[in-house]
Amino acid sequence: MSAGLRLRRIALCSLVLGLTACASAQHVPTKSDPFESMNRTIFEFNDTVDRFALKPVAKAYNQTLPKGVRTSVANFFSNLADVSVMANNLLQGKLTAGTEDLMRISINTLFGIGGLFDVASAAGLPKHQADLGLTLGRYGVAPGPYLVLPIFGPSTLRDTAGLLVGREVDPMTYIDPVALRNQAYGLRVVNVRASLLDANDLLEDAALDKYSFVRQAYLQRRQYLICDGNPPPPEYEDVDEDVPGYTAEAGSAGPLTAPEETNQPVPASKGLPPLRVFPGLRFP
Repeated sequence: MSAGLRLRRIALCSLVLGLTACASAQHVPTKSDPFESMNRTIFEFNDTVDRFALKPVAKAYNQTLPKGVRTSVANFFSNLADVSVMANNLLQGKLTAGTEDLMRISINTLFGIGGLFDVASAAGLPKHQADLGLTLGRYGVAPGPYLVLPIFGPSTLRDTAGLLVGREVDPMTYIDPVALRNQAYGLRVVNVRASLLDANDLLEDAALDKYSFVRQAYLQRRQYLICDGNPPPPEYEDVDEDVPGYTAEAGSAGPLTAPEETNQPVPASKGLPPLRVFPGLRFP
């Protein structure tokens, strides 16, 4: 065996061992995800349900219904969701956003034939995003442990509590008879899943460890929304205060220099931008 071939095999083995070590490290429970073992099990269950049930139905939905019909269905559910969005924006003290939400509901309901057409967006009224989990976070309630809910996907203890309480504000909760309500819920699930088909394909291609990717994307996105697009720099759990140059104020290693190199300090991380991927069936 030639020396070059031996070196290539050694390099390949090192790469495989390195990737295995990285994947194994993801399974170690962290402060934000103490129930990782349970969460991964539920995540795999959700992924199986999605691959064999929700995704095929969503594809058939897209192939069967014209785009205009699908858009009207999405607009209808979005108009219903604006009721909860308005309530939470008002609870957060965002009077302008809450007023815009009220105007959206009124205009789309009256002139958009019950919300089938998004006349408000065409008139320049922005679409907001708010829920009780974000409202609690806005008032300083900690997110608590990261959780993966069956079917619903990623959440936290705070967001799960908000999801349960927020159900009372959802107009769909009061649809009668129950059979019609269940059909509406089912249609909403399929509509949401169908709208995320492209994002799910992107996730499949981009993530080495899909669970960790989704968890990070979800937590960053929620923090981004709570802070109105200006989240603080991330706090890393693996920093070591014994590392020379570490400063607690910066939350990361301080200025580092290398022999015969520049003496310019290494800039602190500005944080990652919010990630928009398919995290689960998080309804608006």
